[in-house]
Amino acid sequence: MAAEHVYRYRHASTLTIDRGLALATAGGRAEHPFFFRGFVERADQAAAALLAIAEVARTRYFDAGAAARMRDPVVTSNVSVLRFEAFSACNGVYARFDIDADGLDGELVDWGTTNVDVGDALRAALAGVRRHDPLRLSVGDDEVVVESLDGAVVERKVPLPERWLRGFAEAQIASADMLQVAELAAPAARRTLRDLPRQRTGNRAMFLQPAVGGIRLSRQAASGAASLVGPQRLSAFQRVLPFVESLTVTAPAPRRRIAMAGRTSSEDSLVPTAWTAHLRHARLTLVVSPELYRGFSGEGGVLDALVDADSELATALGDALAGQATLEPAALGSRHGCSEATVVTALRVLGATGRVGHDGATDAYFHRDLPFDRAPLDATQPRLLKARELVADNAVRRRDGAGADVIGEVVSDDTVYTVRQTADGATCTCAWFAKHRGERGPCAHVLAARLAAVRAT
Repeated sequence: MAAEHVYRYRHASTLTIDRGLALATAGGRAEHPFFFRGFVERADQAAAALLAIAEVARTRYFDAGAAARMRDPVVTSNVSVLRFEAFSACNGVYARFDIDADGLDGELVDWGTTNVDVGDALRAALAGVRRHDPLRLSVGDDEVVVESLDGAVVERKVPLPERWLRGFAEAQIASADMLQVAELAAPAARRTLRDLPRQRTGNRAMFLQPAVGGIRLSRQAASGAASLVGPQRLSAFQRVLPFVESLTVTAPAPRRRIAMAGRTSSEDSLVPTAWTAHLRHARLTLVVSPELYRGFSGEGGVLDALVDADSELATALGDALAGQATLEPAALGSRHGCSEATVVTALRVLGATGRVGHDGATDAYFHRDLPFDRAPLDATQPRLLKARELVADNAVRRRDGAGADVIGEVVSDDTVYTVRQTADGATCTCAWFAKHRGERGPCAHVLAARLAAVRAT
């Protein structure tokens, strides 16, 4: 059973003529932080994007008919950018709405991250916002009305979002490793998003192909084409279609599943894709996992960073976090006397605890400090926990006369697994690796062999 986490709000978020859009907060650096009060440049655009975030947070895309408990989005103030983030109920879609300072007429007064209440009543009110409506936005309270506190507290008990914590870690790694697939101007961007299939297509992959005036989805896999499973998972874009000024699509470089037993792999790996709709002084980004039934919480991409990271550097970087909208690895490397790659690995470790995110539109890391309690890293990464146990039990050994490619042998449950290093990546003789072949990060035996090698040196 998942532990329960309680969000406590002073009041429900509201949208009224006199007060405007008042978003209630809970948690963060302060119990009820106040980040912003002022006007939003485009009321209807902001309302539509917030509804898109709320839609993602309450949807289970692989089983649309199943009931899904609403998770409250989180908002991060980076002082120059206001960010709203959420995961789908199935954890396979990550959504973020960014409003730049130019899209706000007011003052971003503090940095931090907290939950915001987006209930049924607020969603209904947001749906009625029109083009020329003035929209005053208040994120949190900058004053306390004592006489109203007792009757105004709103509590919402939800399962502790550990999957969100792991999902944030994996989504930022996926985003940081992506390259541009397409960039479309307004007409082609709106046409592409409008024409995305909305019907459920099961777990069958479609492939992105450049086409005149947009992107075409094909059932036929072309060499190097990015994949997309479940295009209906991008349906939240329909809410902001009139405001889209351009569209950027990114995906990791093409890769193949790791070969086994000397055989050459003939299968391309399915990959995540990120879709960023550029609005006026704002962006709505949806990142979808490689398959319909794969949530970001189980991708395992952060495991390599957790093994390879310089823990002292990660601690030093973490101590210097103070709401930065842009964390530049090259500059940080110069400051700390290390390489840019070393800094990126340390940032990924901070991302594993929810403290760093990645904005693919600007190709920059940003500070985020999630408002719920963070479990120890090992507790959120079962494979890493198992690997550490194997190393502690001296279960990793090197066989005399083994080939140069053999990293080690790992004894687990009376079975010996051989771990090798190939040009495509590390392999293992376990059933887990045979099933995933490198698509979901290293197995526990590969991690144990690498940890033992680090300890030996």
